[in-house]
Amino acid sequence: MAVVHEIQSFFAWMGWYVLPFIVLLSAIVFFHELGHYLVARWCGVKIEAFSLGFGPELFARVDKRGTRWRIAALPLGGYVKFLGDAGVASAEDDAAVATLSEDDRRRTLGGQPLWARALIVAAGPAANLLLALVIFAGMYISEGKIAHAPVIGLVEPGSVADKAGFRVGDVIKTIDGEAIESFEQLHQMVLISTGLRLDFLILRNGAPMTLEAAPELQLVDQGPLGKRRMAHLGVGPTKDPADVRHLYCGAPTCVIWAAEEIGFVAEATGSYVFALFAGRESVDQLSGSLEVARIAGEIAKISPIDLFNLAGLFSVSVGLMNLLPIPLLDGGHLMFYALEALARRPLNRRAKEIALRIGIAIVAFLVIFTTTHDLWRLLTLGN
Repeated sequence: MAVVHEIQSFFAWMGWYVLPFIVLLSAIVFFHELGHYLVARWCGVKIEAFSLGFGPELFARVDKRGTRWRIAALPLGGYVKFLGDAGVASAEDDAAVATLSEDDRRRTLGGQPLWARALIVAAGPAANLLLALVIFAGMYISEGKIAHAPVIGLVEPGSVADKAGFRVGDVIKTIDGEAIESFEQLHQMVLISTGLRLDFLILRNGAPMTLEAAPELQLVDQGPLGKRRMAHLGVGPTKDPADVRHLYCGAPTCVIWAAEEIGFVAEATGSYVFALFAGRESVDQLSGSLEVARIAGEIAKISPIDLFNLAGLFSVSVGLMNLLPIPLLDGGHLMFYALEALARRPLNRRAKEIALRIGIAIVAFLVIFTTTHDLWRLLTLGN
């Protein structure tokens, strides 16, 4: 009976954690690679393979254009392989290209003008951001959003806000000169502050006054998302129903709200990276595939709708990560193209090969580090 119980537990774990993660990641990777594929086809580049996953092939089909559509055994990414590529990183195979006819060389990625190559590479991250825009806009259209008035209904005793002089009933008008229209906006401003001092303009009993506070970085339990270090001010919204609005939107407004959501995620990511190099943040906030799988499983247990929201957030993260100027990633290729445009000539091939190896080492280190940290979280129940 113990063996049967263990088997049942294994399949339950697969169903709640592995499958949601694979579906989530595969969808995001598919749209990323589809961006590369569609723009490459529009530019006249021949695509030899479109792969979801790496490693041994599980299923494949060759279409009438000669593109091999494949599903591989390791669902941790994907790639589009162009004519003349040496591998999955879009590095050109000089020997293979040398054997091609002049017409076929023009159908390789390297045979495209600089602007076309940049457009093809940028199309992957752009597709991720577009996917997130559609997901967020769709959720706003179906559910709208809740907006609390920027009125303080709670001040935690001994918190940063308490020490700074905030009081229940204070109305937040601006933070660092930016107008505040809802408590949710206040919360976002605090989050991206990463512990830096903020200047608040408030109304107290109708009279304006200014306060200063540096939100404190604390370990906060976010339920399914686990424990995260977050900037914490120590205030809460009012519970007066008159201060709560349920907002709905037409399609154009919902798209604007979705774009603002993407902008916030991008700004929060940039703030974290900047704070990391400034020494105010810790690398232990980085997560890998194991942690994402855990989060996806926990959210799938709560609501499939919330899983869509996670897909949007994850899609933005994948798009932004791929824009990092690291050789091997799309941002690394765009960096090479920018240098090529400035130099007005192709870059030294040997230098590009060395940079690519460095990029592979950096990405491999990040994968090993985040996976090790994810395992440590799971083993120590730190999530």
